[in-house]
Amino acid sequence: MNSLTHVDFNLTILEEEVCARDIVEKNINELSASGKDDAFYVADLGDVVKKHLHWTRALPRVQPFYAVKCNPSRVVVMALATLGVGFDCASKSEIQLVQSVGVEPGRIIYAHTCKQPSHLQYALEHGITMMTFDNEAELEKIAHCHGHAKLVLRIITDDSKSLVRLSNKFGAPLKKSRVLLERASELGLEVVGVSFHVGSGCTDPQAYAHALSDARYVFDLGAELGYNMNLLDIGGGFPGKEHTKLKFEEYTAVINPALEKYFPVNSGVKIIAEPGRYYVASAFTLAANIIAKNVVMQEQSASDENGIGTSDRTLMYYVNDGIHGSFHCSFTDGSPALQSLVKRPKQDELWHPSSIWGHTCDGHDCIVERTLLPELQIGDWLLFENWGAYSVAAYSGFNGFQRPDTYYVVSRVAWQYLQQVHGQGMPVSMQG
Repeated sequence: MNSLTHVDFNLTILEEEVCARDIVEKNINELSASGKDDAFYVADLGDVVKKHLHWTRALPRVQPFYAVKCNPSRVVVMALATLGVGFDCASKSEIQLVQSVGVEPGRIIYAHTCKQPSHLQYALEHGITMMTFDNEAELEKIAHCHGHAKLVLRIITDDSKSLVRLSNKFGAPLKKSRVLLERASELGLEVVGVSFHVGSGCTDPQAYAHALSDARYVFDLGAELGYNMNLLDIGGGFPGKEHTKLKFEEYTAVINPALEKYFPVNSGVKIIAEPGRYYVASAFTLAANIIAKNVVMQEQSASDENGIGTSDRTLMYYVNDGIHGSFHCSFTDGSPALQSLVKRPKQDELWHPSSIWGHTCDGHDCIVERTLLPELQIGDWLLFENWGAYSVAAYSGFNGFQRPDTYYVVSRVAWQYLQQVHGQGMPVSMQG
C-alpha cells in the first residue's frame, strides 16, 4: 500500500500546546506579509484519527467504509487507508483515487445505484465486485457489464425526519424486494446483502431500528429464495461535529441493541457503514478573506437584548469563496453559522446587521443572509469551522475561481500513531 510518505503536501506536526487555529493565524500572517489573500483550509488529521478510534469503541461490530464523495482529499483517503478503513465509491474517479493509494478491491463498495456502463466495466477490470442496486434495469445492466458482481439490495427507509432525504431518489420499496431478488436469480447474479440510508441530519435515531427490522425481513426473504446473504450496510448520515441536535452516542445507543436483536454476532453477517461527514466535518477549518464591502444604510443605533451595542448601519461583506465553492453544501445543510473572527472586536464596539456574500457574479451567491458583526475592513479574515463535509468536494470553479489550498496539521501523538499503524516512519522532509 502507498502511504503518507509518498505524497507531497503541506503538513505541520503540532506539539501538544499548539492547536489548529494557531496554524490558521500563522498562515494568515505569512500570506499577508507576502501580499497574498487567497482563501485556504487547515485540516487536522489528528481529528480524523480521533474520530476513527471513537468509532471503533462506539460501534465495534460496524466496519466503516468512508464515503469518498464527502471529501475526496487524497491525504485524508491515505490516512484512513492506513487506519484500515474501507471506502464507499460512487464513480470511476473515486475508485481510481482509492486504488491509487493501494487499497485492495475487497475494501471498496461501489455504492451507487445508477452506475455508468463504462464505469461498471472499469470496476470489472479492476476487481471491484461489491456494489448496490435498487431496480430491475440496474440488474440487467450489471448482468450485461459485470456478471461477477456481488450485489447489495438497497431498500427505502423512512427518512422523513432527516434534513437531507435520499429515499426520494434511491432505494427499492420493501414490497418490491421479492421481485428484484427473483429477477437477480433469473439473470444468474449473486445477491450478498442489503443496504439502507436513513438520510443525513436524522433527528430520530429510531429510524435505524426500523430500517434494521426491514433489512432483517429482506435477509429472511433472500434465504427463502435460496440466497446466502452475509453483508449488511447501514449507510451514513452520522454527525461529524460536537454541537449537533443529537450526539453520535444517541445513534449508537439505538444501533447496537438493534443489531444484536436482528443480526446477532452468531448470524455471521458482516456489518459495514458509509460515514462521510463523521470523519471530516470537524477536521477542516476554512479561512476566507474579505475582498469587498458595501454600506447599505445608516439609521439610529440601538442595543440588543444582551446589551451589546448594535446599529442599523447594515453592511455587506464579500469574501473569496462562495456557494459555487466551499459553501455549495449550504443548499442542503443550511446557511453556515460564522464561527469566529481572526480580528478581535474591541470592548463596547458597535455590532452591525451584516450579510456575507460569495465572490462570483451570481446574485444568489449569499453565504450568510443576516448576522451581527463588528465593523470589518477589506483584508480582514473570517473563519468557518467544522467545514470539511461536502465543501472541498463540491467546488465548481465557476467564474474561474480556484479551489482553496489545504494545509494539513497533526498532533505528534496522532502522527506517531499513524506511523505505528502503518509500520514505518515518515521522512523529515514531509514534516512541513
